Amino acid sequence: MHGRTWASPATQHPSHHAAAAAWAAAGGAGPAHHRTAASAHDGGVAFGLVLGGVHQHHHQHLHHPPPVSWPHLIGVIPREADSFQRRAEADELEAAGCQVLTGMGGVGKTQLAAHHARRAWQAGEADLLLWITATSRQEIVNAYADAAARILYADRADRADPEAAARAFLAWLEPGPASPGPVRWLIVLDDLGDPADLHGLWPPAGPHGRTLVTTRRREASLAGRGQRRVAVGLFSPAEAVGYLTTALAARRRHEPREQLDALARDLGCLPLALAQAAAYLVDTGLDSAAYRRLLADRARAFADMLPDPSGLPDDQTTSAAAAWSLSLDRADQLPPAGWARPMLRLAAVLSPNGIPATVLTALPALAYLAGPQDGQAGPHPLPFGHAVAAERATRALRALHRLSLVDHSPGDPDRTVRVHQLVQRAVRDDLGAAERDRVARVAADALAAAWPTWERDAAQSEILRANAEALREHAPEALYRPDGHHLLILSGDSLGLSGRGAAAVRHFQHVVDTARALLGPDHRLTLDARGHLAGWRGEAGDPAGAAAAFAGLLADRERVLGPGHARTVIARRNVALWRGVAGEAAAQAVVAELADVLERSRRLLGPGHFETLRTWRELADWRGRDGEPEAAVRELSGLLAHARRVLGPDHFYAHALRADLAGWLGEAGHPAGAAAAFAALLADAERLHGPHHSMTLSVRQELAHWRGEAGEWSVAAAELAEALEQTRRLLGPDHPQTLAALADLAYWRARTDDPAGAAEAFAELLTDQLRLLGPRHPETLETRRLVAHWRGNAGDPAAAVAGLAALVPDVESALGPDSADLLRVRTNLAHWRRATGETADATEAAAELADVLVRQRRVMGPDHPDTLSTRHRLALWHGRDGDPAGAAARLADLVRDQARVLGPHHADTLSTRSNLALWRGYAGDARGAADAFAELVPLRRDLLGPDHPTTLRTRFFHGYWLLSAGEAARAAAELADVVERQERVLGPGHDQTAQTRKALAAAEAAQRAGR
Repeated sequence: MHGRTWASPATQHPSHHAAAAAWAAAGGAGPAHHRTAASAHDGGVAFGLVLGGVHQHHHQHLHHPPPVSWPHLIGVIPREADSFQRRAEADELEAAGCQVLTGMGGVGKTQLAAHHARRAWQAGEADLLLWITATSRQEIVNAYADAAARILYADRADRADPEAAARAFLAWLEPGPASPGPVRWLIVLDDLGDPADLHGLWPPAGPHGRTLVTTRRREASLAGRGQRRVAVGLFSPAEAVGYLTTALAARRRHEPREQLDALARDLGCLPLALAQAAAYLVDTGLDSAAYRRLLADRARAFADMLPDPSGLPDDQTTSAAAAWSLSLDRADQLPPAGWARPMLRLAAVLSPNGIPATVLTALPALAYLAGPQDGQAGPHPLPFGHAVAAERATRALRALHRLSLVDHSPGDPDRTVRVHQLVQRAVRDDLGAAERDRVARVAADALAAAWPTWERDAAQSEILRANAEALREHAPEALYRPDGHHLLILSGDSLGLSGRGAAAVRHFQHVVDTARALLGPDHRLTLDARGHLAGWRGEAGDPAGAAAAFAGLLADRERVLGPGHARTVIARRNVALWRGVAGEAAAQAVVAELADVLERSRRLLGPGHFETLRTWRELADWRGRDGEPEAAVRELSGLLAHARRVLGPDHFYAHALRADLAGWLGEAGHPAGAAAAFAALLADAERLHGPHHSMTLSVRQELAHWRGEAGEWSVAAAELAEALEQTRRLLGPDHPQTLAALADLAYWRARTDDPAGAAEAFAELLTDQLRLLGPRHPETLETRRLVAHWRGNAGDPAAAVAGLAALVPDVESALGPDSADLLRVRTNLAHWRRATGETADATEAAAELADVLVRQRRVMGPDHPDTLSTRHRLALWHGRDGDPAGAAARLADLVRDQARVLGPHHADTLSTRSNLALWRGYAGDARGAADAFAELVPLRRDLLGPDHPTTLRTRFFHGYWLLSAGEAARAAAELADVVERQERVLGPGHDQTAQTRKALAAAEAAQRAGR
């Protein structure tokens, strides 16, 4: 038997003496205080009873059947199913001892046991094979008693005590040392209903016999003491399709492989359902595509799509749904009685692939489980504490698990409960429409209660969304009536926050259409969903569409709710925001509109209302976008102080404001201050949320970025690489935060003298964005610009020109001819056209940049940072075209405007002063250039630190122009210190280090020459 040899009996069957002894040892049929003697007499059996010390003989000549023949089969082995498939579990049944096959009803446990028993019988590996249908203890006892009657020749009159007969049979299975020879036996206990039914009735363990049990139960008592549990699962997809193919082909039916694949998925690869579905296809003449359409019709009961009892295949006597119903009855009787059934009803309207424990133990779920199961609507108070109710709910799940109706995995908090999709369908089919909708609303309440305020775990969020989607599919109208459920908003926003903006748009479009049809166009849910739809439309890359949608919503809000309602104020704010993002309004106009909305909000909603704080935050942000980062810092400082008073210092919104403030502090030219602020915020985020929270990861990324801006380029790259790995692991590769970290890492790779690596990293990011956001999304378009830009910096200006030229019409089409993004792309295109060195390209570049400047002055205003930046670039081109004095004059005018608009110490202002000094030197004023750089050095040192690369670069130019002005000794001293610091900060091989080293050599040579 597959390499295993059972012990053969010394004779073909045990002696009659041994059989009678086994019967006597079991206590016979008399009372326990009787002692029974037995002896052979003239071909019969004489039984003597000792009563009160008097030995009484009663001689009976037993007319028993002829001696049992060996090998001997008792019971009927179920016939092998048509198209039976051998499975891996079959090999596990060859082991010695007791094997317990466990699994849900319909997975094929009986067929596996029958296949094994038939194979062993036909191979001559068993002298006795006993097949028992073990649905109750009485069935087991009766089967053992029948075996005793057949083998031990017990008279039928003595079988009035079947328990004693059963004990005699079990004793006979375990022969003593004086027995003439053992019998090889195999006992199959099929469909064990309750492990307690085998108490005192387990066949003995030993080298000569084997036991095989099939059951849906999974109690601990079924493992141990020589028993080995074998879990029988579903068919694999390949096995399921193979079965369908073979079963249909046997009836001359052939179906496309892709349809069979889909049908196997629809039936959850459950063997019994596949067999009954195949029979139904043959009986009705339907093809698999038509049958799948029936399955998808939720108005049809699953039982109506299976054969009637006369048409069940393979001698089956019941449908899968009926078998599960019996299991549920048993589970509902287990403690806590009456909780298993409503628990399975809740699970039946959620995802089959995993339901978090937090959902099924949320307060709404517990109130439903503990309340009356009479269809009464409304919440019911818990009759006991939350902890007690949660413990009972867990025990109810264990009861369902023990009956194989669910898989309960307490160690997996996100996918604690799994239920086969057909079990769910059968449970839902048993519910009336009103009760199904009631259960669905309870499940929705439980999901909403379990949904985290801040989604920090991508896998958990995906599971919650899958449960919300399953709920919406199983009870499509329950979440809308009698009133719209907030879960519809929660799940849609979660989709968008995960980076799937287009999917969020589709979700909210469906919600809007359904709510409008079921509840009316002016219902709260209809209007709310329109707002979320408009917002995600903008986030998905259609800011103009978002602005138009919010404008329409604003009109309806004012009509339905009035101008002073909070939701009307929100709509007004969002119109202004998206008009600004779409380029339909200049930043200055957006600031003015937001200031007006803020005043309305303070008056109508109150200064402490959350929407008032949000509007104030947006106003501060747009002040920064309007070219006033210092104004943004001032605005955010006041808002943060107010929010701390209203919400508390550790409120998540206060932390978000601190992050905004730190960012604008850096944009205002204080990168070291920004890094310090983010470092302090990181400590608080780790204290409150832990190191792996999404907010903590975001702050860590920002800290790395501003450390880089403060001069720690290598540190920034290293920390961002680590942050990217953590974010990818915790939030997933497609999360917006992961993509942002990838972009930041690419930027700092370029700053650390690896432009080719940066171009490659941005190209990798572009692939993800095209897949997730689409080709017209603003972030996708911006990444295309960066790919082209860094390819140019890597030494391929022609590739940069080609990429940017192709990008211009795409950005113009998506964002409009005057958008800031388009003007930025055109500026880059002009730069790289000039960099090719071709005269025609240089002329075209100058014309391009001049037109950009005209549009920037008109659209953004003359003082916008982008306008000032273009003036800076044009001034430099004048110098490179042979007019250093003209360049210096234009730069001097620009410095005055930047000092007025941005401040004298802003990074852009200082950069222009540096270039002004350079062109003065190139125009012949080396002494003036050296003096100008001497003024800049302490400013750079104070703002950025002594070892910041920009500080060191400024000192390099100071030394260079000292050398040009004839001060070789001072130049050599300055450059020697600079090169030592650059070797330590940037590395000895960096281009700037090499340039300084060359200038130092020239200064030292000039010094030796006495110049």
